[in-house]
Amino acid sequence: MVILNEDTFEERFAIKLTRLNVFILSSLSAITLVFFTVLLIAFTPLREYIPGYSSAKLKKKATILNYKTDSLVQELELNKRYYASIRKVLTGDVASLDFNRDSIIEAAKNDLDILQVPTNREDSLLREKVDKEDKYNLFEVSGDQSSYILFPPVNGTISEGYNLKEKHFAVDVVVPVNTPVKATLDGTVIFAEWTVETGYVVIIEHNRELISVYKHNSGLTKEQGDVVKSGEVIAMSGNAGELTTGPHLHFELWSKGYSVDPTNFINFE
Repeated sequence: MVILNEDTFEERFAIKLTRLNVFILSSLSAITLVFFTVLLIAFTPLREYIPGYSSAKLKKKATILNYKTDSLVQELELNKRYYASIRKVLTGDVASLDFNRDSIIEAAKNDLDILQVPTNREDSLLREKVDKEDKYNLFEVSGDQSSYILFPPVNGTISEGYNLKEKHFAVDVVVPVNTPVKATLDGTVIFAEWTVETGYVVIIEHNRELISVYKHNSGLTKEQGDVVKSGEVIAMSGNAGELTTGPHLHFELWSKGYSVDPTNFINFE
């Protein structure tokens, strides 16, 4: 191959093409082309225009979304467990033990039982009097002057009492329709909705893992998330729900996941 000057026809460049020369030249050209192509793809934004190659911004967004999705999955699982617990309370599908007042404050009394102090007749009479006065105190903390007294949600006649064998984890108190239903203790409303079987239902979470449940109400005065005080009106009693047997309040009390007999702590009459 010869390159000539167009004006003088002077030979400017000449090369003898052979198969080997052509092969070497083609190989060098291909290698150079591949090298510069790799440089463009690896170190310039042009790589984002290659089909199937995601951008750095897209990868960052995908990573952030992955973290958010993982957090949402964990939160959803916690919510499922939370509402499953509430559903068990509403349906009564919870393992129950026959708790009494002594079992709930067992830890506090164990500390007192360690002290073997001899008593006389006057001490015994005084202790009996104090026990009667504290009959409706749910919790007593050793060394603390504060105690928790449960407020009766309503006052009326108990038509059906607490019965573990029949899985009736509550007391039914007969009251007229639209009687104010009051919170038995300070707490936070964690459920306040209508249910087909038990009408308007209110569930309040209190301190010391105590939960109170109020069913068959005709209306609500509180919403989920509201903070209530002991004796504050939270609903109006009624005769609502498919399982109702007449105007009454269905009241449940749960301590640390177990149902307890409300009459051990509350005087409904």
